[in-house]
Amino acid sequence: MKTILALLAGATLALAAPAASAQTLKSAQTLKTVKDRGELVCGVSKGLPGFSAPDASGKWTGFDVDVCRGLAAAIFNDANKVKFVPLSADERFPALTKGDVDVLSRNSTWTLEREAKLGLLFTAINYYDGQGFLVRDARKVASALELDKSKVCVQAGTTAEDNTKDYFAANGMALELVTLPTSTDLVKAYEEGKCDTLTTDVSQLYALRLTMAKPGDHIVLPDVISKEPLGPVVRQGDDQWFNLVKWTIFAMINAEELGVATTTIDAALASKKPEVRRLVGTDGNYGEELGVTKDFAVRIVKSVGNYGESFERNVGAASKLGIPRGINQLWSMGGIQYAPPVR
Repeated sequence: MKTILALLAGATLALAAPAASAQTLKSAQTLKTVKDRGELVCGVSKGLPGFSAPDASGKWTGFDVDVCRGLAAAIFNDANKVKFVPLSADERFPALTKGDVDVLSRNSTWTLEREAKLGLLFTAINYYDGQGFLVRDARKVASALELDKSKVCVQAGTTAEDNTKDYFAANGMALELVTLPTSTDLVKAYEEGKCDTLTTDVSQLYALRLTMAKPGDHIVLPDVISKEPLGPVVRQGDDQWFNLVKWTIFAMINAEELGVATTTIDAALASKKPEVRRLVGTDGNYGEELGVTKDFAVRIVKSVGNYGESFERNVGAASKLGIPRGINQLWSMGGIQYAPPVR
């Protein structure tokens, strides 16, 4: 009887294995689809300065935009082969699930439910953020613990709504929450006095403040009340695509750590250092294992720079936002930003 059961179990596994392989092959089509189409379709915000917004000429720029331009460079050797699709917070995940976009690079927080319930995968953390509060400087508020009885504007479809409720309840403060559909609506309601406090991720607060009539009249409080790891998202079921998006970001982080930048790329290609040679593709075939070319990291850096260059240009000290690098500094420089090695 034991022999018969073992044979039956083996037969069942043998029958199941081809079906599983067929399903894997069927789902792993995103890279091929993108190549056949001739462009990447990237979901972004509807306009968040520093992260994803069209400039005066209509060209999309920003820290999240650079991820998609870098990905397009890795695939096509052309960072401009991207179609950007602006999505609201409520629209973003359904659009990705339905296949309207290939990747979502839109200041989205990595949570358990978004992966387990929605069938999505966060590829990597390209920005460590946290929720904060913006108030008028004239209120002379120094801490979020002084916001008792505040009327707080928050965007629907984000983690910020529950975080705000939890924070006020935990600290015994009264709260009136004003929920609005878009970040534009948040700013409008706040400036019109329909709320006296605005809450969202700290990075977004800096960006939204720039859109106000008198940015200098408003301050971002120092308090950070949540963990908001932000990063690009893909659909589950396509490991090849997941890996390529993930390693686009990792390539940018490793490039900064190894001193590979837009201004040093030629020296990097002639480098004798093993870590640099693996990154730029003069040793190994790591890019080919991802479905692109050996020099995929070189293509990315030439197009959008390394992680530090992109950060400073779009949201850091060299940008209008002027956000301190903080914990997004490399692990070797006192921060927590870290990428696995290319080897």
